[in-house]
Amino acid sequence: MTEPTAKPSVKSNDLQDSSASINHKDKINSRVKANNNQHDSNLQQENSAQAGMAIRLDKAALLALFVLPNAEGSLTETSSANINTANHTLINQSLSISASDSSVATQRVALYRAQHERTQQLYLASAAIRPTYLVHTLKTQFAEYQQYLLAQQLDKRGLMDTDAIERLWQQLHVVDDIIEDIVRHMPAQQPAGWQLTTQDGHNPLCFATVGKLKHNKPIFDQGSLNSYVLGHFGVSSFTYDRGYYIGHVVGYLFSCYFCAHLSITYGVTALGQDVVSDYDYASLETPHMVRLLQGLDGYCKKRIYQLVVICARLSVFASDKRIERMLIAEVNDFDKKLQQQHLDVLLLQGLMPDSNDSTPLL
Repeated sequence: MTEPTAKPSVKSNDLQDSSASINHKDKINSRVKANNNQHDSNLQQENSAQAGMAIRLDKAALLALFVLPNAEGSLTETSSANINTANHTLINQSLSISASDSSVATQRVALYRAQHERTQQLYLASAAIRPTYLVHTLKTQFAEYQQYLLAQQLDKRGLMDTDAIERLWQQLHVVDDIIEDIVRHMPAQQPAGWQLTTQDGHNPLCFATVGKLKHNKPIFDQGSLNSYVLGHFGVSSFTYDRGYYIGHVVGYLFSCYFCAHLSITYGVTALGQDVVSDYDYASLETPHMVRLLQGLDGYCKKRIYQLVVICARLSVFASDKRIERMLIAEVNDFDKKLQQQHLDVLLLQGLMPDSNDSTPLL
C-alpha cells in the first residue's frame, strides 16, 4: 500500500511574514484611496471655482454692453477692465462705421442693431448671469444723474427739494422692478415705428443722438435713464429735431405720458416705411395705433405711468427747471422796491450813491 502524501508544515515565521505583507498592502490601498478622494475633492473645488469665474466673466461681458467706458460705478477692478475693453471695441466699430460711411441712416441702423442685440442678450441670459438691479449700477453714467448733481451744487438757497430727489435716486432699483412687471404683462406685438417731435427741436426724452443736432447736447447710447428704460421695449435715436422709435406700443405710451406729465408740447406721427431701411418694423397709421393701445390692459397702463412719473421727476428737463428757478432767485436776491426808495432819497439830497453805502441790500 502506498503511503498518503504528507502536507508540508507551515512555520510561524512564514505566517508572520504573510500577515505583515497583507497589512502593508492594505495600508497602501488605503493611502491610494485617500489620495484619490483628495484629488477628486480638489478637482471639484477647482471646477466650482472655474464655474464661478465663468459666471462672473459672463456677467461682466453682459454688463459691458450697458456701461459707458468712462462711467464710474461700484464694479470690481477685473470687471471694469473687461467692461472697458469690450466698450472700446464697440466704440471702435462705431467709429469705423462713421468713417467708412458718413450717412446718418447707416449710423442709425447700426445703433438700432446694437440696441436690439444688447436687449436680446439681457433677456436670454440666465438668472445667474443677469445683473441684479442693473439700473442702479448704471445711474452714475446717466445724463439725468449728472444734471441732478449739478443742480445740487448750485442750490445754495435751498430751493430744491434735495432730500426727496436723493431718496428717489437711492430707490432707483424700483425702475427695474416696474420694467420686469410691464414686460410680463405686455402682449406680443410686431415692432412699430413712429416719429416724435417736441418743442423747439429739443430732446427731452434723452434718446441716443445720431448725426447733426439742432441743439448740441449729444447723448450716448445708454447715457440716459430714459434710453435705458425705453431700450427694454425697443430701439430709439434722435437726429436734428426729432426722435425716432421702433418697438412695442409700450414705448409709444411711455413717450406720450412723459411729455404730457412735464407739459412738453409734442407731436407723434407714424414712421414711414422708407425712413429706416434695413430694419424690420411696421409703419402703422393712427387707427392701428389706437387698436394696439386698446390691447393694453389697465394694469399695464398704470405701471407705465408710474414708471413715467419716476423718470420725469429725475429728468434733465425737471433739473433744468430747478436751475432756472435758482437763476430767477439770484436775480431777485434783494428788495428792489426798497432800493428804489433809498436811491430817490439820495438823489433828492443831491448825494451821489456810493457803492460803500451801509444800507443793506438784503
